[in-house]
Amino acid sequence: MEYVYAALLLHKLGKEVSEENLMSVLKATGADIDDSKVKSLIASLKDVDIDAELANAVVASASAAPAGESAEAKPAAEEPKEEKKEAAAEGLSSLFG
Repeated sequence: MEYVYAALLLHKLGKEVSEENLMSVLKATGADIDDSKVKSLIASLKDVDIDAELANAVVASASAAPAGESAEAKPAAEEPKEEKKEAAAEGLSSLFG
């Protein structure tokens, strides 16, 4: 992932996303660098409009999970916890008669 992050950082700063620049960013972070991964990423990004891809990615992630589903999932997760507390209370009361 650090290779992609470095490429995005270079793009954000208006720098050319090249092997040399990518290697410089990765070296500055102290990451272990695999030359083949750098070359592969640069080749993959050769004809890619990064701004357009980022715009598409933001739209896709925003519409991925409707808000209603996450709100419905929370009460279901809370119910078992309440049942455990009730069961524990019943067990304790039987100990003390």
